[in-house]
Order: sequence, then structure tokens, then C-alpha cells
Amino acid sequence: MDNLSLLLDGFAAALQPMYLLYALLGVLVGTAVGVLPGIGPAMTVALLLPLTYSLEPTAALIVFAGIYYGGMYGGSTTSILLNTPGESASIVTALEGNKMARAGRAAAALATAAIGSFVAGTIATALLTLLAPVLARFAVSLGPADYFALMVVAFLTVGALMGTSVPRGLVSLSIGLFIGLVGTDVITGQARFTLGVPELGDGIDVVIVAVGLFALGEALYVASRLRNGEIPIIPITRGWRTWLRRSDWKRSWKPWLRGTAIGFPIGTIPAGGADVATFLSYATERSLAKEPYKSQFGKGAIEGVAGPEAANNAAAAGVLVPLLTLGIPTTATAAIILTAFKTYNIQPGPQLFSSNPGLVWALIASLYIGNVLLLVLNLPLVGMWVKLLQIPRPYLYAGILVFAGLGAYAANFTVFDIGVIAVFGVLGFFMRRLGFPVSPMVVGAILGPMAEDELRTSMQIGLGNPAYLVHTPFAVTVYVVMIAIIVLALWLRRRRARYERTVEAGDATSTTATIRTVDLEIESHEPHPEPDRGRLSTSTIRTQRKRRR
Repeated sequence: MDNLSLLLDGFAAALQPMYLLYALLGVLVGTAVGVLPGIGPAMTVALLLPLTYSLEPTAALIVFAGIYYGGMYGGSTTSILLNTPGESASIVTALEGNKMARAGRAAAALATAAIGSFVAGTIATALLTLLAPVLARFAVSLGPADYFALMVVAFLTVGALMGTSVPRGLVSLSIGLFIGLVGTDVITGQARFTLGVPELGDGIDVVIVAVGLFALGEALYVASRLRNGEIPIIPITRGWRTWLRRSDWKRSWKPWLRGTAIGFPIGTIPAGGADVATFLSYATERSLAKEPYKSQFGKGAIEGVAGPEAANNAAAAGVLVPLLTLGIPTTATAAIILTAFKTYNIQPGPQLFSSNPGLVWALIASLYIGNVLLLVLNLPLVGMWVKLLQIPRPYLYAGILVFAGLGAYAANFTVFDIGVIAVFGVLGFFMRRLGFPVSPMVVGAILGPMAEDELRTSMQIGLGNPAYLVHTPFAVTVYVVMIAIIVLALWLRRRRARYERTVEAGDATSTTATIRTVDLEIESHEPHPEPDRGRLSTSTIRTQRKRRR
């Protein structure tokens, strides 16, 4: 009952006209960046973070939460209409959504994605409301060794599961941990890895790292691959306002609920976030489908859009559970939001619900409001979002570079930071070219100093005995769960790769069958030659086809 009254107080604060305006601004920007391919919520929050220093904490966090939710909504538009996912979590949506669009059902695909996102986001936010205070009360009893165990789990799972290669993810994480060590040691007062540069004595600002890696690095990477020409966009046919047929509603509501049940718990643990959740939802829907719907998978099954999109948004809400209650980010966007908390001298964790209840409950209430705003914006204004895809890429990324430079200078108002962001931008560019994920680096840079503090405290309490790190049942359980999470996630990743190969093989088979049909039609319309010459011609054609294959 206390939580309900606190939530009502949060709604009373979030429904103020100024906070409603900030929520609307956040979801608008978030949907826009989700629609634009290559620009994700993490980059946007990193760009806007230095520009929101003048806002009060509640307003800034409402904007960032709106960007986070909006980015998850908007990614489906690009996947469906362009077959180009704006976010990695929207890759699975492109498998069936783009096929539906090519079959003239783009409106239905966009509608089931938007409504499914609303349903999953609302249910997952309700679960966040119920579970977060309980978990926060439990987290108060945890000691330094327990928190260090949780951070080790975050390090290894994020490093191993973000990206396509485990070794490359761990290398990226190690670089981030090294960046977090740069500066003056609080205990000894000695400078570490500053190379004699006085400006590095206070460490490297995480905002600079994030803006350089996400904004500048992405802009350089896209520029290196940029090609002239317009992007082919599948048009939305007339009558899209009818949204879904009755049969579509019947086929979609169960995947919405199943996607929510899959996405939320996976989002709460550092197990790959929404990427794993969307794949698992797609695999579930494909295995549960019955004929004649089962044969539609790979050709435009609406269940393959409804389930993954619901899992995507449910996982987004689940990510906020460890962030608010333990102060541990499990995604790149959550890591940047954690930086926003620290910018206002607010430490997410067990004490957050007791020390800043007004801020927390206003933030949670704004998530409910943001879900409603996103549903209102995504269905009627889908045509406006499609037009954003026609913005020329040079203009778009030139604007990103301008905002990145302004953001770097606004962080500490020093020209030195602009040079630092250039270094990290070049580093981010080469990491992308070589296939190294950048998200583990940001997580390492943020959590590295925190993990160091917890490790030192544990060693002081345990008198230097490493066994103190595993002296509690909770710490042992966490390490065991970590191993299980990594094994399960790697198995799921292998299954996802197998599904993708199966889908590609299916497309290739259908293409080969089409070629054979065309050849047979051509042969049937050709005049029949003399018997001997006809047999020779047919055998020659078959030999040539075998060589082509």
C-alpha cells in the first residue's frame, strides 16, 4: 500500500505540465533516433547529457527514460520498411516484418509492433513498480564482497555477450577498465596512467568516452561506408488506419504476452539484454505456431513481429531494475543513464528509494505516461517518421559531429576534452572496422572504479584474504548463476546463428526454385527441335546449371 501511495505521488509530479513536456520531448527524440538507422538511444543520451546540466535531475532523467523507451519503439519502423535495423534488438523484427511489408502489409506489421510494445512496456513497468522496492530492501543487506560479485557478473556477461565474438568483447571490456583507472588514486594520492598530462589527473570523463565512441566513432564508420543514392523505402498502402484485421489481433495477443514474459526477466539480468530476449521470443513463436501459420515463418508471419517487439520493450523495462536498485547497468544506454545519475551526485542503489523517493517514483510514473504517448505518436504519425529516413546521411552525421563537439566542450568547458573525444572517436572507428563492440568499453569505464572500491573494501575487511570474496552464500550463488547465464546465452546465440543460416538457406532455396520454374517455362515455350539435337541441348543446359550451383 505504501508503494501504491508513493506511485500516486509520482503520478502527481509527472503529470505536471512541465514534466509532461519533458516526457513528450524524450519520446519524440527517442522515436526519431530509433527510426534513423545507426543512431541508437545510447548515442543520443550521450550527446544530450552535457546539454541537460541546466535541468533539474527529475526532468533530465524523464527525458532520458523517454529516449530509451522511444528508441525501442522506433527501431521497428526501420526494420520493417528498410530491412535495416536501427538497433541490434530490432534485427529479429526485420526477419518477418520486412517480408510483411513487401507483401503489402507494412501497416499491419507497424501496428502490431506499436501495440505490442505498448502492452509489453506497460506490463513490464508494472512489474518494475512491484519488484524494484522489494529488491532494494534486500540489497541493503549486501556487503562489499556481494557487490563485487555482482559487478564481476556484469563485467563478464556484458563483455562476453555484447558483440559477435567473446574474446573481442572481453578485450573491449579490458580497455574500458583501463580507462577507468586513469587519474589520481584516492587512497595513495598517486597519479595512474596520466602520462604526465595534468588534465588527466582527475580521470577521463565518462561522458567524453561515451560521446567519442558512440557519436564520433559511428559517424566516421558510416562515412567510410557511405554510398550515394536514395534508400529504397517500402511505401505504406492506403487503408493503414484500419491497423489490424480481426485475425491479426487473434494471432498477436498471445505473442505479446509471451514476449513480455520472456523479455522482462532476461532484461533484469546481465545476459545480453533485449538481443537475447528477442531471439528467444522469435524461436518460441516459431516452435509454437501451428499450420497454416507455421509455414508463413520466413515469409511474413505476424507472430514473428509481435513477440520479439514485445520482448524488446519488456527487456528495456527490466534493465531498469538492476540499474535503480543495485546501480549496475546491463546495457550501454543504462550505463549512460547511470552517468547521468552521478552527474547530479545521485547514486543508484539500495538507498535510492529511501533517499530520493520523489525522483524515483516520478521517473517510474513517467514510464507509464511515456508508453501512452508513444502509442499515440507511433500509430497516427508513422508517415512523419518514415520521412525522417529520407534525410541525406551527410547532413545527418554532420549535425551529429557538431553536437558531439559541443557536448565535449560543455562537459568541462576545456578545449582539451575536444582532443580527447577525437582520440576516442578514432578508437571507436577502428573498433567497429575490426569487429570489436564498444558497449563493453563504456560499461568497464563506468563500473571499473566502483568495482575497485568494493574490492579494496572487501580486502580490508578480510585482512587481505581472497577467500573473503566468496565467504557469503549470496556471492557463491552469484558466481554460479553467472556461469549458467554465460553458458545459456552462448547456447542461445548459437541457436540464433543456426536460425539465421536456416532463413538464408530458405531464401536461397526459394530463389533457386524460382529460377528452375522460369527455365522450365522458357523451355516449354521454345519450339521443339529435332530429337537428337533436343537431347543434346537439354543435357548441356543441365550441365551448365550444375556448374552455376
